[in-house]
Order: sequence, then structure tokens, then C-alpha cells
Amino acid sequence: MSSSAQVDAFLNGQASKQPELAELFAELRSFYERKLWHELTMKLEEAVALPAFQQGDLLIQLYHNFLVDFEHRISPLKLGHLAVAVSSRYTDRAAAVAFMEQVVEKIAEQRQHGHEEPVLYLRMHVALLHVHEGRSAQAREMVRDGKGALDAMASPDPSVSAAYYYVCSQYHKAKQEFAEFYRHGMLYLAFVSSESLPEATRRDLAADLALAALLGEDLYNFAELIAHPIVKTLENTEFAWLLEILAAFNDGDLHAYDALCEKHAAALNAQPALVANERRLREKITITCLLQIVFKLPADHREIALEDIALKTKLSVDGVEYLLMKALSVRLIEGVVDQVAGVVNVTWIQPRVLLKPQISELSERLEGWIEKVKDVGTSLQEEIPELATMA
Repeated sequence: MSSSAQVDAFLNGQASKQPELAELFAELRSFYERKLWHELTMKLEEAVALPAFQQGDLLIQLYHNFLVDFEHRISPLKLGHLAVAVSSRYTDRAAAVAFMEQVVEKIAEQRQHGHEEPVLYLRMHVALLHVHEGRSAQAREMVRDGKGALDAMASPDPSVSAAYYYVCSQYHKAKQEFAEFYRHGMLYLAFVSSESLPEATRRDLAADLALAALLGEDLYNFAELIAHPIVKTLENTEFAWLLEILAAFNDGDLHAYDALCEKHAAALNAQPALVANERRLREKITITCLLQIVFKLPADHREIALEDIALKTKLSVDGVEYLLMKALSVRLIEGVVDQVAGVVNVTWIQPRVLLKPQISELSERLEGWIEKVKDVGTSLQEEIPELATMA
């Protein structure tokens, strides 16, 4: 039986088994017979998203009895996307890995233009399965190789970049490396629309990123996450309290934080990582409180009394000195502490992502600075004639 006859027999058989998909299979057959490979690819992408293909092995059958006949004729990256969808229908992860590796070999052998992208895309999904299986050594090696491959691409497709950053985030999540998980998770969101993700996936990812932002050792700015649409999925859920905690940390509001710890004690205690890092969380919000104190001051007037900082951070003066040493050591600020005078002169503060209220405040300061410059200019113009006369 010819390949065309085999394809026809398969599509007819599936149409008879599932009458609700008869029209879809007829369209697939029509595009195949007319060799409209682009249209056929687009229709296959539509099929993958249908509920009937979301369970069971129908998608696997479609690949091995239909798509395999013309896979060399369609875009290699589109083939990679379809192959990953097919691999997700395998109940055995080892079989899924073997399948994707076979597709990688086929694409690599063809060496079509742009074959590097689908190869990296598929390999990152293989690495993801290694992460899920706890094979961290294999995953780490593939992620390392993936970074080199991605860096070598001039302008990779967003789906390829997203695949790399997602597997990186999941690798660091498995290792409980909170800061790295957060950074790679946010980079992943830069290459995908959060609206394209299933609601449950968005909610879980938002909760994980919020927890990682709180627990990440050197993360002191939360505005980027707070401003991202994905955090809205936490509203009216069991994780809604995380939004309040994030806001308190971003504002450096110790009083609000203490009130929230009391209000959401049960939810906080249900998170072992938060309980284990209670002291670190306190130190972090105290540092963000310091950063807010500095941020709110004019750039030309950042000499602050240690006693004023102690009052706002709920620390002793000795505690404030330790706090300043910590902030200086991780280069959140630069400046000089004068213990004799009991003041700190801050000359630089690490740039931060700002929310709209902070941008508005900064705009008002800029307007004030412009007025000062105008006043100085006017004063100089008035003095210039006098200086000319004296000369």
C-alpha cells in the first residue's frame, strides 16, 4: 500500500471512529493531497489544541500514521512544536525522551536553514523531563549546552528562548535556588504571553515567583513582579495574601509586614520555606525599608541620622550600623557612615524598577529640580552685567 493510501486509510478510519472530528480529518486530507504544507501545518496546530487531542494517544497516532509522511516538508521549528506536543501524550517519560531525540536526529540530518532552533527547542524539553525525573546532572549539562547554543543565535524565535528559560527556572526550582528560579522565571515570562498559559499554570507560576522573590537571597526589588499581569491570577485565591506581603516588602513597610504576619499566620506557617527563613525575611524587609528611606530623600540631601533610621526600622543604633554594613557590602547603596556624628551620607543607591506611584513621585522631584535650575539660571543672568562692569 502506498504512503498516500495509508494516510487516507488512517484519516478515514479516525473520522469514522470520531464523527465530531470528521471535518477536521477531511481538511487535513485535502491539504495533504494538494501539498499545501503551510496550511496543513496551521491546521495541525489547531488540532493539537482541541480537547480530543489533549488526552489518550490520538495525537501520537496522528504523528506516526500521518505527520511522519511529510515532516521533512514543513518548517523545522513548527515540527519541533508539534513533536513536543506529541511527546506530552506519552505516559512513559522515557518513551517521550526517546521520541524527541529521534526527531532531533531527523532535523539535524536534514540541516535545513534554521535547524538549530528546533534542535535547541526539543533538547530543552528533553532536559525538562530530566528535571522532572530528578536527573539533575543530565539536566545541568543540557542547560549549560543550551545557553551556548542560544547565545550563538542572532535572533532566536521567542518560543526557543522561552523553552530555555523555562527549563532553567524549573531546574533551579528543583534545587531550591530561589533567586535563580526567580530571575529565569521572569525571563521566561518575557518571551511568552501569560494569557496563553492555562489558568492553573499561571496561578502556580505566580505563587512560585512570589515566594521566590521573598526568599531569594539578593532580591530586594519586587516591582517587576508586582507590575506583571500574571500576579493578578492570585487575586481571590488561597494565595491572595502573597500580594499583600509583596507590596509590604516593596514599600519597605515594617509595620504593615508585622500586621500581615499576624493576619495571615496560618497561611505563612503552611509554607515551610517561609518558616525556615523567617529571620532572613525580617532582615530583607528591614533592608528594603532602608532603601525606601534613602529613595524618598532628594539626591542632594542624603545625610541621614542613624537614630532616624532606627526609629523607622525598629532597630537599635547598633542594629542600624549592622544594617548599613550589610547594604554597603552587597552594593545596594554607597556612602560613608560617620559613627561619631551618628549619620550616614548615601552617595548612590542601586537603580530600582518603579511602580506608577513611585514614578509619579520621581516626576514631581524632577519638576522641582527643573525649577531650581531655572532659578539658578535667572540668578546668573542677573549677576552677569554686574560681573562685566567689575571686569
